[in-house]
Amino acid sequence: MQMRLYQLVLKTARHGILLLSVFFVSGCSSLQPGSALISVTVVTAEGSQTVEVSAGSTAREVLEGAGLIIDSLDRSDPPLYSVLQDGDTVHFVRVEEEYLVEQTVIAYDTQVLRNESLSEGERRLIQPGQNGLQENTYRILIEDGDEVSRTLSSTVVVTPAVAEIIMEGSQAPFTALPIPGILAYISAGNAWIIRENTGLRQPVVTTGDLDGRIFSISPDGRWLLYTRSGDGEEKINSLWVAQIEVENGKQFDLGVENIIHFADWIPGSQTGIGYSTTEIIPGPPGWEANNDLYFLNFSQESGWTSSPREALSQNLGGLYGWWGTEFLYSPEGQNMAYSRPDGFGLLNPETGAMQELVRALPVQTRSDWAWIPPIAWAPGSEFIYFVNHVPQEGVAVDEESQVFDLAVYPFVGGAPVSIIQDVGMFAYPLPSPQKVLENGERVFRVAFLQALEPRQSRTSSYQLMVMDQDGSNLRRLFPVGEGQGLSPHQYYWLPQYAVESSPMYLALIYQGDLWLVDTESGEAQQLTGDGLVTAIDWN
Repeated sequence: MQMRLYQLVLKTARHGILLLSVFFVSGCSSLQPGSALISVTVVTAEGSQTVEVSAGSTAREVLEGAGLIIDSLDRSDPPLYSVLQDGDTVHFVRVEEEYLVEQTVIAYDTQVLRNESLSEGERRLIQPGQNGLQENTYRILIEDGDEVSRTLSSTVVVTPAVAEIIMEGSQAPFTALPIPGILAYISAGNAWIIRENTGLRQPVVTTGDLDGRIFSISPDGRWLLYTRSGDGEEKINSLWVAQIEVENGKQFDLGVENIIHFADWIPGSQTGIGYSTTEIIPGPPGWEANNDLYFLNFSQESGWTSSPREALSQNLGGLYGWWGTEFLYSPEGQNMAYSRPDGFGLLNPETGAMQELVRALPVQTRSDWAWIPPIAWAPGSEFIYFVNHVPQEGVAVDEESQVFDLAVYPFVGGAPVSIIQDVGMFAYPLPSPQKVLENGERVFRVAFLQALEPRQSRTSSYQLMVMDQDGSNLRRLFPVGEGQGLSPHQYYWLPQYAVESSPMYLALIYQGDLWLVDTESGEAQQLTGDGLVTAIDWN
């Protein structure tokens, strides 16, 4: 009895499985495409039509069934991938793309250069302006024949605009003084020279981009060596020469770039130039010094330059050498000194041999710059005056000392001697040309900048001091009274050949203007009034 019941259940179960399988197959068969049709309405800009397609078709299949060719920009509602039902509607939008190029004019700018050699209100056109040309490309989207958007795709400058440069007179009521030689200065990025007297001025370079790093008159007074700013990313600056013996003289690019610390005329040569280079780096300060030295010559007729001759190969430059090395010819041009953050000495340009004279105590600036000891040759090349960084009492780390003395190194023998204490890190000592007394003795004076706050000399203002060569007869020269003080910078004595016939002038910059100071009488004369002077030279 139990055996027969089990067989019946098994048989019934088997029939159930068979029936279930039959039902499953039948159900799947009823969902196959093509087994039924649905009606879908397609709406376009031209009208509407009804399309019959297989159930389960997508919007793309419906549109293609309506004979439409679908491009990549076309769109539909609902989207092309949507599965449609009977009675649905598909809206189709034809989208087209066009590009339109339009030319527009770039209006030129007007630059006004103030010129104190012209009367107030007088204007002269130095460079006529010229409009530029720019091409703008627009991407236009058109839906069913109507423009729906216009987007600027690209801009190309076909011809850059040329700025109009106008010289405008701003003659200041300053007394004209006779001066020897050529006094050159940079104002608003342009180079000017003064000859014969302070009322006669002449523009030399009017590009507006002189950076003042290099600014030097040639020994014969015929050419000006200077640097022009670059974009800072691919080029810091470039080295140029300009003819100054005639108005609107020649200007030549010497093909030398990235000059930070040194470029100057080779003594005894009319066309020889020495320079040192740097490499651009992405981080501060934007360069890394090569600490090298090269020489080249250029043609005064065509600007052709000789292949550079290497005098000192690229080197590390000692401690903090990434900042750079400065070089300085002796007054007679027979010797060359170098100065870098860890000391100064002599360089033989022929062999590249370096002889250290003074090991300096480096300055820990905790910043992206390094201090280089200012040095200056005395007449006759018997001494070098320099700023000496010395340890400070109570400061644990010597490199953090804020004490800087004015010292002298004697070539006749003996150790360096401190002359004036606490002058500040940017004292810039500068011996005057020699003067011959009635007894035949040759004497000179030494000017330097004295920090108003010596223990904060990095940010302090300075005052101009002058003394005899041995440190005696020290007195404050400029500014007089309760002036604001000077920003530290390179200043210049009058040329050597004029010592016997002219007052012992110093040319300097005060509050952005050029001044002459008579070191004997103490009288000071302002020469410019635009407040834009950044560099000077006198030869």
